[in-house]
Amino acid sequence: MVLPGFLFSVTVLAQTVDLSGSWTFSADGYRRQEVRLPGTLDEHRIGVHNERTDETTHLSRLWSYRGPASYEREIEIPASWAGKVAYLHLERTKPSTVFVDGSECGYSDNISTPQVFALGALTAGPHRLLVRVDNGSGVPPQLYGSSHAYTEDTQTNWNGILGRIFLSLSPDTYADEEIVDNPVFHGFTSDGHHFYANGHLIFLRGKHDACVFPLTGYCPMDLEGWMDYLGTCKEYGINHVRFHSWCPPDAAFAAADRLGIYMQPELPFWGTFNPRDTTLRTFLHKEGVNILKTYARHPSFVMMALGNELGGSVEMMKEFVDDFRALEPDILYTFGSNYSLGYQGIKPGMDYFTTCRIGGEAWGSYNTHTRGSFSFADAADGGMINHFRPNSVMAFDEACDAASVPIISHETGQFQTYPDYGEIDKYTGVLYPYNFEVFRRRLRTAGMEDQAMDFHRASYEWSFRLYKADVEMDLRTRNMAGFQLLDLQDYPGQGSAFVGILDAFMEPKGVGSKLDEWRQFCSEVVPLLRSDAFCYGAGERIDAQLQVANYGGASLEGKSLEWSICLGEKVLRQGECSLPAGEGLIDAGSLHLDVSQLLKACGKGNVRVRLELGVAGTDYRNGYDLWLYRDAKIRPGKVLVTHALDPETVAALEAGARVLWMPSSAELGGNTVGGLFQTDYWNYRMFSSITERKGVETSPGTLGILTDPALPLFDGFPTSFHSDWQWFPVVKESHPVILDGLPRGYRPLVQVIDNVERNHRLGLVCEFRVGQGSLLLVASDLEAASATPEGKAFYASVLAYMNSPQFAPAFRIGADELLASLSGRRAGPAMEALYNISNY
Repeated sequence: MVLPGFLFSVTVLAQTVDLSGSWTFSADGYRRQEVRLPGTLDEHRIGVHNERTDETTHLSRLWSYRGPASYEREIEIPASWAGKVAYLHLERTKPSTVFVDGSECGYSDNISTPQVFALGALTAGPHRLLVRVDNGSGVPPQLYGSSHAYTEDTQTNWNGILGRIFLSLSPDTYADEEIVDNPVFHGFTSDGHHFYANGHLIFLRGKHDACVFPLTGYCPMDLEGWMDYLGTCKEYGINHVRFHSWCPPDAAFAAADRLGIYMQPELPFWGTFNPRDTTLRTFLHKEGVNILKTYARHPSFVMMALGNELGGSVEMMKEFVDDFRALEPDILYTFGSNYSLGYQGIKPGMDYFTTCRIGGEAWGSYNTHTRGSFSFADAADGGMINHFRPNSVMAFDEACDAASVPIISHETGQFQTYPDYGEIDKYTGVLYPYNFEVFRRRLRTAGMEDQAMDFHRASYEWSFRLYKADVEMDLRTRNMAGFQLLDLQDYPGQGSAFVGILDAFMEPKGVGSKLDEWRQFCSEVVPLLRSDAFCYGAGERIDAQLQVANYGGASLEGKSLEWSICLGEKVLRQGECSLPAGEGLIDAGSLHLDVSQLLKACGKGNVRVRLELGVAGTDYRNGYDLWLYRDAKIRPGKVLVTHALDPETVAALEAGARVLWMPSSAELGGNTVGGLFQTDYWNYRMFSSITERKGVETSPGTLGILTDPALPLFDGFPTSFHSDWQWFPVVKESHPVILDGLPRGYRPLVQVIDNVERNHRLGLVCEFRVGQGSLLLVASDLEAASATPEGKAFYASVLAYMNSPQFAPAFRIGADELLASLSGRRAGPAMEALYNISNY
């Protein structure tokens, strides 16, 4: 007989017999052999050995087993148990059938909670126990590819038994465990737009969790493992974890209890709620009830969702939520996280709404959005951050103000970073990153392997700034309740999405730790600048608001918000303003500064200055780069400016002219890609497949720029080696040219980093020696970009460089050869379609 994974009231310590250790494995086609449990067959190198080395959609299992497998051992029933019912506890496994002395005792398909089997009243002494685990059948077929409890994208569909394995006289798996209370959970409630705990307003700084544990292919089952994982989350300012289409084990909740982390598990499903699919309906409802009855005793378990990006019957979703609420009324419930991609809005029965939008918007509008970045399949131009001139004013007030429940931004971010191939050496367990090796080979074939780490560093620095922008949009939204990043760590599945600030091991990437900088904007108290621009011309003023997002559980009244504007070590301006009482988003004061006066204090040239904010007497601080530009004149001087290399221009060039060539994409025969400001969303392969199927514009697919800030080209345009906010007008007017037809060693002055699927060598600014002349190719319409001070400054800096003796290109090429090399579309490698399983 099998018992559901329910809790029972037990007042005495349960006597147990530990069954971890040596078991005998057997299965059709395999020799009997000793294995150790808890563990998986992958860890014992049992199954089909992987011979495929070209997998790029996820990490590769080195050994895979699918189907029934038997685990057998002798057990000893103590004399004191004779005549009493013994119970077998398997903390986490796949659908299982249990036999004692050859007789079947029960079957269980619990995958989110322990399986507990009543073995009956056994005689004292030895008995033969056999557990048959089947990871190939026993659950609804949708789960194998649509739940992080099963999918090969992250956790893998392992076969084995994990966690605690024991016999007891009680069916209660956790009768002997003590709950650690934490005053940060007390009274977790929602009221209107916000969440409250312990009587204070809170803001959920969350991460998405997809069970990414590359060494084992499954999550930790012990307290120490979860204290390490959630401790890293807390170190990075995360106070909330959403478990995407799976539920973690008891140790995760126990660690969260200690650390003060708000937990939201989900049913093991990502797909369509179909009332007619009674198998799926019954299974998911049972899993939900088990999750609540097993783990809801933990104070960290405060929220629950029905799965990820669900479609289908809203009525069925409400029925589930109503049933669960009746069982555990103190937990807050919602339908699927980002159900129906947000288009259906808030429905009765939802205590909160995790979503990327609230209802639908007209294509090209952003009024319903609750995050700053999207795929090109989901929103015009990839969302607000990519579309609008950079600023720190944008927020989601229009959408959130109209909401009737707290809004959590769903899967915020998804900004790609080029991979660090040095990470390959970390994969010493059951999974291997053949995807990394494939991507590295592609880069080698493209002749750019020597630039891999530069691509990684430049794209990382840019994606870090984009995450700051997206998170601060949430914090600036007065009636937003939180965000759930995707992700603090990389997601190695669904086409390989290197979207984390940390790698898949929850460790800093190859650029080193940026923890202190990250915590400036991902913390319980964050000073904020609210300004309509980051770039200013000499005749303009900086008119900005100063705010503090205060979710620290105490008033800041009596403290001061200090500010300073610095050029290096030189303080140009400084001041302070008193902070008022209150929690949430607090208006602290304003700045009104004359840019001309700031430039005068800086000395000569255009400059990047730093605005620093800090709450006096605390470690809470934040900072913003601002670019200040003097009046610029667009003076071609000795430079011939053209949009076409016609015969007359070529003749002048070969005779010694200095030519600035800004070709259109059409002139180059379409041998270009589009201008993408932010880094590509998630990964290029999946969303280019989706946009092509939907018939909408595909993302340009690039990951920002790579350049050398010491180049004389930038004497009038201060820059780092990577993209930053001042590049917006130049990049948005650009169409980077594909340079694959040029010799392998050629490098542009400003390179655009391509994605791992395509690996084009892309140029934004390139220089050539043609005949006696010098040619600068700029793949952007600088005349259009000059509508802003930063775009005008770049154009002026380009011309100043070209009029100087420093403009002396070393790479020599004939005009005909150059035109032949740059004209005519060059396709990247063949790319198979890859689709998201959500409702596209």
